[in-house]
Amino acid sequence: MVRNEELRRLTVAGLQNIAVAALYFTSGRLGLLRKVAIAGAEVTPLWPPTGIALTALLLLGLRIWPGIALGALLVTATVSPLNLTVLGVVPGNTLAPVCAFLMLRRVGFRVELERLRDGLALVFLGALTGMLISATVGPGALVLHGDLPPSGFWPTWSAWWTGDAMGVLVVTPLLLGLRTAGLPRDLSPRRWIEPAALLSATALVSLLVTHTTLSLLFLVFPLLIWAALRFQLAGAAACVLLVSVVTVVAATDNVGPFASHRLLGTMVILQALNGSAALTTLLLAAVVAERRSTYRKIEQACIGLAEVVARLAPGGDTPRWPPSKD
Repeated sequence: MVRNEELRRLTVAGLQNIAVAALYFTSGRLGLLRKVAIAGAEVTPLWPPTGIALTALLLLGLRIWPGIALGALLVTATVSPLNLTVLGVVPGNTLAPVCAFLMLRRVGFRVELERLRDGLALVFLGALTGMLISATVGPGALVLHGDLPPSGFWPTWSAWWTGDAMGVLVVTPLLLGLRTAGLPRDLSPRRWIEPAALLSATALVSLLVTHTTLSLLFLVFPLLIWAALRFQLAGAAACVLLVSVVTVVAATDNVGPFASHRLLGTMVILQALNGSAALTTLLLAAVVAERRSTYRKIEQACIGLAEVVARLAPGGDTPRWPPSKD
C-alpha cells in the first residue's frame, strides 16, 4: 500500500514536471517570435516562461523545478547548439524563479493576491529582485563563452532583466487570477457585456495608440484602471497582457510612436509603458481586493454581534443583517 502510494505520488510529480516543461517551452517559443538583437545577443522584451515558472512553483511547490530546468534547456537548445553557454543560461533561468518563490514564501505571500503586501511582494521580490539572477547569469555566460563582447554585457543585462521581470508582472498575476476567479454564478449573456466591451476597447485603443506617430500611449490607462476596479486581478491582468502583446509587436515592427527612436529608446519606452501598466493594475487590484475582504470581515462580525445580542434578549426577534430599510 505504501509502495503504491509512493509510486502514485512520483507519477503525479513526473507528469506535473513534464506539463510545466511543455508550457515553458511553448511560451518560450512564442516569446522568441518577437526577439531583438542587443549588443550581439538576442533577447525578448517580454519573456512569458518566467511567469509560468513562478506560478508553477507557487501552486505546486519546489518539486516542480526539474520541469523548469528541462523547459529552459529545450528553449535554449533551439536558439543555439548545446555548449557552455547553454550550461550557463539554463541554471540562471531555473534559479531565478526558484529564488523568487523562496523569497515570496519567506514573507508569507498568498496566491489569492487579496492584500496590498502580496502585490508589493510579487513586484519587488518576485519580479524585480528574483530576475536579477537570470539577467546576470545569462549574459555572463555569453561573455565567458565569447558570444558577447564585454562592452555588451550591461545593455544585454538590462534588456534581459526587464524581459524576465515583465514575464512575471504580466503572466503570473493572470494565471493566479484565473485560478482564484472561478466561473461566475450568473452565466447569462448580459453578464458578459461589460467584460467583452472592456477587452474590445482595450484592444482597439492599444492598436490605435501604437499605430500613430503621436505620443498617446497613456490612453490605455483609463481602461486598465476600469479593469482593476470592476474585475480585480483576473480582468486587470488580462488587459495588461493584451496591451503588452500589442505594444511589443509594434515596438519590434518599429511602427507608430516607436518609429522615430533607435533600439535603446524603443526598449526604454516599451518597458516603461508595460511596467507602469502592470504595476498600476496589479497594485490597484490588490487594494480593491483587500478593501472587499475587509468589508466581508466587518459584515461577518456584525452578523455575529447581532446573534449575540439576540441570545442576550430572550423572547426577542432575531435581528437581521443588513438591517431592513423599511
